Amino acid sequence: MSQTPTLPELEGGYSLRPVSKAILPMVLDAYSEDPESAKAALPWLKNNEDITRQLADMLHDLEHLSNVDRVHFWSIHNQENTFIGLIGLGDEMQLVHSHYNLGYWVRKEFRNQGIASNAVDAVLFWLESRGRVFRVEITVHPRNAAGLVTAERICQRWNGQVIDEFIGIELNGQTVPHRIHIVDLPRM
Repeated sequence: MSQTPTLPELEGGYSLRPVSKAILPMVLDAYSEDPESAKAALPWLKNNEDITRQLADMLHDLEHLSNVDRVHFWSIHNQENTFIGLIGLGDEMQLVHSHYNLGYWVRKEFRNQGIASNAVDAVLFWLESRGRVFRVEITVHPRNAAGLVTAERICQRWNGQVIDEFIGIELNGQTVPHRIHIVDLPRM
């Protein structure tokens, strides 16, 4: 069993820290800056329910589950301790033989700086270092052009592959087709 560790500092001085309930105020600030991208990254958020409660519950659950090696989520911070975003290995997979799904959310002002890519690499390096076989899914809505490019780049760096057919995912009562990318670790 492995608790979620603090990962080595990323290029540019960014750090990945295990998610905790203590970052709720920072997450709420980031959410209020750009609710639409937050909802895209966290599609289970419900508009008609209290966002503060939903995000607090999420952080509580992630902190608890990371201690039992079920999910692993990190908050991304810069050297000034500014909250940049979230990255994690979740447990909502679409394919039978997968172990985790990879997801991330970077605040608008910090996008297109390579932070998400560096964070993904740090997380996958850590997972690979555990000495076990893992299959990681990256699920992307087909209209999310930036997300598709990022997932394809991850696959190129990590010898991953794209599943040819779309997979329907249930989101807020509707089935939405998504593109699935997979990365098998250790890399061959």
